[in-house]
Amino acid sequence: MVSNEDQQYKGIIQLLRHFGWTWIGLLVVDDDSGDHFLQVVEPMLSKGQICSAFSKRIQKQGRFPAMSELTGMVDSISKPLMDTKVRVVLFYGDTTAFMWLITFLLLSDLEEHGCIGKVWITTGQVDFAVNGFTRGWNFAIFEGAISFAIHSNEPGDFQSYLQNVRLSWTQENGFFKDFWEQAFSCSFPSPHVSANAEKICSLKEKLESLPGPVFEMSMTGHSYGIYNAVCAIAHALHLCRSKHRATVGGRVTLQDLQPWQLHPFLQAISFNNAAGERISFNDDREVVTGFDILNILVFPNTSFLKLKVGSVDPSVLAGEEFVIQGDMIVWHRCFNQVLPLSVCNDFCPPGYQKRTKEGEKFCCYDCVPCPEGKISRQKDMTDCFKCPGNQYPSKNRDGCIDKVIHFLSYEEPLGIGLTSVSFSFSLITMLTLATFIKHKETPIVKANNRDITYALLVSLLLCFLSSLLFLGQPTKVTCLLRQSVFGIIFSVSVSCVLAKTITVVVAFMATKPGSSMRKWVRKRLAYFIVLSCSLIQAGICGVWLATSPPFPDLDMQSLTVEITAECNEGSVTMFYLVLGYLGLLSIISFTVAFLARKLPDTFNEAKFITFSMLMFCSVWLSFVPTFLSTKGKYMVAVEVFSILASSAGLLGCIFFPKCYIILLRPEMNNKKQLRMRKN
Repeated sequence: MVSNEDQQYKGIIQLLRHFGWTWIGLLVVDDDSGDHFLQVVEPMLSKGQICSAFSKRIQKQGRFPAMSELTGMVDSISKPLMDTKVRVVLFYGDTTAFMWLITFLLLSDLEEHGCIGKVWITTGQVDFAVNGFTRGWNFAIFEGAISFAIHSNEPGDFQSYLQNVRLSWTQENGFFKDFWEQAFSCSFPSPHVSANAEKICSLKEKLESLPGPVFEMSMTGHSYGIYNAVCAIAHALHLCRSKHRATVGGRVTLQDLQPWQLHPFLQAISFNNAAGERISFNDDREVVTGFDILNILVFPNTSFLKLKVGSVDPSVLAGEEFVIQGDMIVWHRCFNQVLPLSVCNDFCPPGYQKRTKEGEKFCCYDCVPCPEGKISRQKDMTDCFKCPGNQYPSKNRDGCIDKVIHFLSYEEPLGIGLTSVSFSFSLITMLTLATFIKHKETPIVKANNRDITYALLVSLLLCFLSSLLFLGQPTKVTCLLRQSVFGIIFSVSVSCVLAKTITVVVAFMATKPGSSMRKWVRKRLAYFIVLSCSLIQAGICGVWLATSPPFPDLDMQSLTVEITAECNEGSVTMFYLVLGYLGLLSIISFTVAFLARKLPDTFNEAKFITFSMLMFCSVWLSFVPTFLSTKGKYMVAVEVFSILASSAGLLGCIFFPKCYIILLRPEMNNKKQLRMRKN
């Protein structure tokens, strides 16, 4: 009447995992049951990530071995127990094998080597009880042991029955007589016993006066199983007799029954015993019960007490079968009531991961720091893992820290500097425009296509101001506008430069006698160039915004400790197409200006345009690799700098010489000088 042993094995594995014991010793009785135990338990240990440091067999001796043989047995058991890493030892065997184990341990004298504490785990086959042979032995080495015992409960009136037991009731029972003499250390008068014996049994001894290890007043698991077995047989006999009476009409005696005839009735019974527990059998003809987990408390007077600290109950809901109250457990005195560790090596702390040692069991490993960019929050992690995108690893790689969202703001020094430069050049551009408007009737302004000059200055002013769209936290509006506005305005600026250059070339060619180019020397050509080139860029930007527009985004991967608030360009192809078109216009402008640099142009403007476009192209050619090699807000800073630098190059190279003549050398700004330069 015991539960399936598989439940006990599962409970042992759960107990080991609960306390984190992964490096244990195995002591197993050397017989068929021990072989079966190892075949079942060792795969379960491996599956539960538990290793056995050693596995030793204990032979059940029918006789006391010779001294040399005994010494070998003692050494075989005691030497592995000297390993201080192995704090937990699992013993499987019956009570006889356990008595031999005690004998070997007492003969080994382990205590001479210091306090070598062990947590002994025993199975339900072992009964911690003192008999005549072991009375007086020191069980201190088993202090704090954890024993799996067959589940027991106490029927009503069991205590009062034991308290009233007298040997006089069963004087003819030889078992009671032998038990009484051993338990009370007395002898009954007989011809073989001297009248001067130390103690004569008085027949008035009481069982409750015996120490607990000698006789337990509570019902043990084995006794409870026997009790339930007797009750089950009684119920089965009752059902059998009832059925026989109903079908045959006669009575049946015990002598008429064969044991196999009771099997169907045993399978069908279900009853409540005197302890109030339901007793029944499952489909495998096994009783539905479990195991109690006991903690063995050893006292200085060599007596001990069994304290229930948990259970394994297969009848409850899945996942709740195993219950343990760890705070109730009293450990061996060597552990100072601190939970003992039984591991091959120290746990890997957070920030480290396990690395298996070659040639050793998987429970033995080295601890190596987590790789760059990964963490481990718990001890003994097999693999480190990456933090979420919005977090980054701590310095010790044992946790994740929230990243700070950053962007190129107006308040930081870099943003303040770029904003100041943008407004400064915008102011200079407005002053230049005001100067040209004020002196619009002077030859130098008229000679350089006054309307295109105004358009170029206005577009440069807008270029400087468009850089402000790249500063501050990106929003849906700023992301939609900044690249498109920048691309269209810059195309207007470069188109104006191209129009001015082509106008110079056409004007020179029209001065030749009989030239057919004179009809092109009109403002309409310049307007056409500016308008057509700008509309092409506007069309590219329109397609971009219609198909895959930019949008606010968070870049969590580029930087380790920061999240970059940026504008996702949507279509990278369209972004580089806009830049490519600007590059094409600038290259054409540079080429035309370079070819026209030696023409007798008024005030030699082609030379300045050549230099300005050379500077413009240099800035944007260096922009692409620099932009791709930077991350975060510095990518934005690179683009803003490129916008300001290229715009400032056009403004300075084209308009500074003219402003110099208008403001500082007005004597050169007249028709006489113009004619002299033409001649």
